[in-house]
Amino acid sequence: MLYMCLVYHEEKSLNALSQDELNALVGACIAWVEELEKGGHHVFSAGLQSVRTATTIRHRNGKLSLTDGPFAETREFLGGFTVISAADRNEAIQLAAKFPAARIGSMEVRPVLESDAELNDRLDEKIGAAIRRKFAELNPTTPARMASIPRPNREHEP
Repeated sequence: MLYMCLVYHEEKSLNALSQDELNALVGACIAWVEELEKGGHHVFSAGLQSVRTATTIRHRNGKLSLTDGPFAETREFLGGFTVISAADRNEAIQLAAKFPAARIGSMEVRPVLESDAELNDRLDEKIGAAIRRKFAELNPTTPARMASIPRPNREHEP
């Protein structure tokens, strides 16, 4: 199964780090990704630019609304993500628990909505069914870029 590991930071905590401390933390995070890679668990990782570069888009009542910044006013912000492949939730948590930056922030681990995954949440089941129904109408190149779309012969397990 694929799991999205969402990395949250507090700007105050990041700003409090010296450049040497930040360099060490980034180095430790890169080493964590290298370990995932060696174990066959790493799929993709990326950091995100500052929340000050974000735009939140909403469509309400036929109107488009753009707001500078993130959707929610919180101390923590989404700073990056890693997609990992794990046999189950327990293995995903074990892998994510080794993420060094969780010492000053947090990491949310959540299964990717894959059409062939066992879905236990009612809303996920409804969305998965809608995706499967829509699959037949897709441009043939689209499924290769969408994890939630069914594809034959997918292998995510390490």
